[in-house]
Amino acid sequence: MAQSTKKKRRSFPSAYTVIIIVLILVQALTFFIPSGKYSTLTYDSGKDQFAITDAQDKTIMEPATQKTLDKYDIHIKVGKFRDGTIYRPAAIPNSYEQIKKPKRGVTGTITQFLRSQVQGITESVDIMIFILILGGVIGIVNATGAMDAGMMRLSEKLKGKQKWLIVIVTTLIAIGGTTFGLAEETIAFYPILIPIFLLAGYDTLTAVATIYLGTAIGTMSSTINPFSTVIASNAAGISFTDGMPLRVLMWIAAVGISILYTIRYAERVRLNPATSLVADQAESDRKRFLGGQEREKSTNFTNRQKFSLLVFALGFVVMIYGVQQLGWYFTEIAVVFLAVTYVLAFVSGLGEKKFIDSFVTGAADLLGVALIVGLARSVGIVMENSFISDTIMNFFSNAISGMNNVIFIWFMFLVYVILGFFIQSSSGLAVLSMPIMAPLADVVGIDRALIVDAYNWGQGLIGLVAPTGLILVSLSVVNIGFDKWIKFVTKLLVTIIVLILAFLAVGVLIS
Repeated sequence: MAQSTKKKRRSFPSAYTVIIIVLILVQALTFFIPSGKYSTLTYDSGKDQFAITDAQDKTIMEPATQKTLDKYDIHIKVGKFRDGTIYRPAAIPNSYEQIKKPKRGVTGTITQFLRSQVQGITESVDIMIFILILGGVIGIVNATGAMDAGMMRLSEKLKGKQKWLIVIVTTLIAIGGTTFGLAEETIAFYPILIPIFLLAGYDTLTAVATIYLGTAIGTMSSTINPFSTVIASNAAGISFTDGMPLRVLMWIAAVGISILYTIRYAERVRLNPATSLVADQAESDRKRFLGGQEREKSTNFTNRQKFSLLVFALGFVVMIYGVQQLGWYFTEIAVVFLAVTYVLAFVSGLGEKKFIDSFVTGAADLLGVALIVGLARSVGIVMENSFISDTIMNFFSNAISGMNNVIFIWFMFLVYVILGFFIQSSSGLAVLSMPIMAPLADVVGIDRALIVDAYNWGQGLIGLVAPTGLILVSLSVVNIGFDKWIKFVTKLLVTIIVLILAFLAVGVLIS
């Protein structure tokens, strides 16, 4: 037998492997980056006092007054602590101290590596439960045939109007991102929208781009998002309306560019499927998301199926209202979809056995996605337990002081790109960094609102590619490799960076 001269193609590591590689690299960094801490100020609502905790974890209590905040050079109104706007410990400027690095030998390092993953899963259990319940609900709706019938009707109406699917979905999600931080909740949209995109002639990567760019660019260009712009502005000692026109223009420009970029790729794939970056899995994707049914045949859309879809859709309406208006988080959202499950038990028309089997099968389909959420959290846990986050912050705050104002704000953007990679919590990064970074704007003579912009756009931009963020979770839903996403998004990433640098320069000139 002749030996094959064709080399075996190496596949890119899976999402799990990518996260583990990042975790190992971050753990290695903890041996070289010194441990250190800022003193922090926390509001105790029960005592109406501020708790001041230094780097040695010694705590003193001070009156919750503006005078106390001025004493520690924290330019935040005391009312923002009392009304709960600032609910995390605020870092005290110029209080950084290097501390003794926690001792751990080989055994301790291995233990931390393993424990961080278990702890990450434990701390993410509310999101994971939501994902599993959602998967179960989708399994039930699919079993009724309602999804198939509904998609057939929708695909008939979309003929010749496929582009509007991208425009509408991206715009709506981006509005959610800029107003109330719609992010992890969008995981629920993938199993529903992917079949629609496939029927429209697009590929699964188009669906991911449409949904993920909507949430990533939307949250990056936050205008009134309470978890980023509002809390960062308050921590910087300014109103969140300061600099609003520039942020609105950024949202319009960035979202518009993202839509055009996605449409350009999507239409190329629709006209020539061979150009798809995921062409090698097109057949398996259609089988997985569309099933083995002949979609060209007409499908009856029964009243029972319509009602099942209506119940399912109402779950999303309640979810969005609860998150935006009532401050719900994943526990409350999971309860909503659990209630949807019980309603479907009566209206779906499935027998008891098929109903349970469909729920379990649907949940199993998203189990891998849920595990990735937990594993991604482990990276932040290693940094927290090794006390290197504050050291990185202190290094950059010292590096950027005394620069030319335009170079300063560009470098500040770069700082937040790096910090955003390691610290994925937008509110946590805001309260940790703003009391330290915002006063630097006064030194170089620019508006503090630009520091908030650099924070928003920096930590939001890195979300497009950071393995510690939501992108690996999104890609795992459709089994797309991280390398294919990088290949797709690189040109857009460069374009958005140029756009941000231009907006920041303009902001300096008009401030």
